Amino acid sequence: MTALHSSPASDMQLRPRAFAAGGPKAPPHLSNALMGLGFVIPFVIAFSVFVLAPTAIVVVMSFTDWKLGEATVSFAGLANYQQLVSDRVPRISATNTILYALMVTPISIMLGLWLAVLVESSRLGRAFFRSACFLPVVSTTVAMAIVWEFLLHPTLGPVNSALLLAGLPAQRFLSDAALVLPTLAGIAIWENAGYTMVLFMAGLKSISSELYDAAAVDGADRPWERFWTVTLPLLGPTLVFVVIIMLLRSFRVFETVAALTGGGPRRASEVLLFTIYQEGFLFFQVGYASAITVVFVLFLLVLTLVSYRLMDRSVHYQ
Repeated sequence: MTALHSSPASDMQLRPRAFAAGGPKAPPHLSNALMGLGFVIPFVIAFSVFVLAPTAIVVVMSFTDWKLGEATVSFAGLANYQQLVSDRVPRISATNTILYALMVTPISIMLGLWLAVLVESSRLGRAFFRSACFLPVVSTTVAMAIVWEFLLHPTLGPVNSALLLAGLPAQRFLSDAALVLPTLAGIAIWENAGYTMVLFMAGLKSISSELYDAAAVDGADRPWERFWTVTLPLLGPTLVFVVIIMLLRSFRVFETVAALTGGGPRRASEVLLFTIYQEGFLFFQVGYASAITVVFVLFLLVLTLVSYRLMDRSVHYQ
C-alpha cells in the first residue's frame, strides 16, 4: 500500500479553512434576533419617516399660526381649535362627510356581498365578471371623474338623454344642491362595489363546502337558507374588516369632489378633506388646517375602535 503524505504547503492551505469552519459561532437565539431586526428596522425607519414624523409635525403645527410661505412661526395655543368650534364651514363639511359615508358604506357593502355570492355561484364567465367589477377600483380616479362629468352633463350627457327619452325632465346632477351629494355617493358606490366584492370573495373561499352539505342535510337546501345559516355567519370576520375599511374610504373622499364639484354648489358637496385642502393650500392657513386634520384623525380613530368593538362581539371565528 502506498502511504499518502501531505506537504507543508498543503497544510498551510488547509489550516485557515479548518479554523474558519471550527471557529466560534453566535448563539441561535442571537442569530434569530439579528435576523428579525434586519427585517424590522427598514419598516420602522419608513414608518417613522413617512407616518410618525408627519403626524407629529401636524400636531405641533396645529398650535401655531403659521401661514404657508412665511418665514416666522409663533405659538398660538388653542386658538385654532377655538376657531374650529365657532367656524361654520368645518361643521358643514363634517355634516356632508357623515351623510356621504352613511350613503356609501352600507350600499357598497351590500352590493359587493351580492356580487361576490353571485359571481362565486356562477360557473360561466367568472373571471370576466371578476375583472369587469374590479375595473373601477384600479382605474384612475380623475379619469373616471372626467367620464362621469360627461355622462352627467345637463345637455349632452347620455344619462339626461335617457331621461328625456323616458319622458322625465333632465337633471343637473352636479350643480343642484339637493342632488350633488347623492350623485357623488352613487359614483363612489359604483367604484367601491368591486373592491368589497373581491374582499368578500376571499372570505367565501375559506368556507368549506362540507358545511353547505351539512346544512342541506339539516334541511337548509334553498339558496337563501344556505346564505343565512352558513355563508353570512362565517363571513363575520371578513364583514368586520370590510365595514372598517369602507368607513375609512368613505370618510377620506377627496378626488371626486375636487375634480367634479369643487365643493359646490353653495358648499353642498364640500367634505372635510377638501376643507383641509382649501385652508392649507388655497388660504395658506396651515395652522388652522392642521387643527382640523388632528380632530379628523382622532374622530376616525375613535370611529374605527368603536366599530370594531361593537361588531367583534357577534362575530364567529372559525
